Amino acid sequence: MPPYRCGTRNLAEHKRLICASADLAEAGKGFRFTTIHHQRETDAFVVRFRGRIFGYINECGHIPTQLDWLPGEFFDDSKLYLICSVHGALYAPDSGRCLGGRCQGKGLAALAVDEVDGQVFLIQEIAHG
Repeated sequence: MPPYRCGTRNLAEHKRLICASADLAEAGKGFRFTTIHHQRETDAFVVRFRGRIFGYINECGHIPTQLDWLPGEFFDDSKLYLICSVHGALYAPDSGRCLGGRCQGKGLAALAVDEVDGQVFLIQEIAHG
């Protein structure tokens, strides 16, 4: 994809390999990784839900705590929702939207991800100039 202009900076898209597609079972264990978010290194994760890959910053919308109750375990028992390990807030896996609990309408911070040829990538914007 060619660079594009946004304001006074040139932005280009960069794909960073996260994991193999086979590492993500439907509504199963997620894959954790780190990324830069708001100029700091932070934990993130990807999950597979309804055949698609979704990525989020691993931080509850209510308080800055990680969601997974065991490393990579983000889904509740029904496998329909992402759940906060601390207070049980529920999030939609396909949007990160708060569905109930103490998240008080604050959803998860979504990441742009892509699945191509059996691999899952984080899409990052790189500023030039």
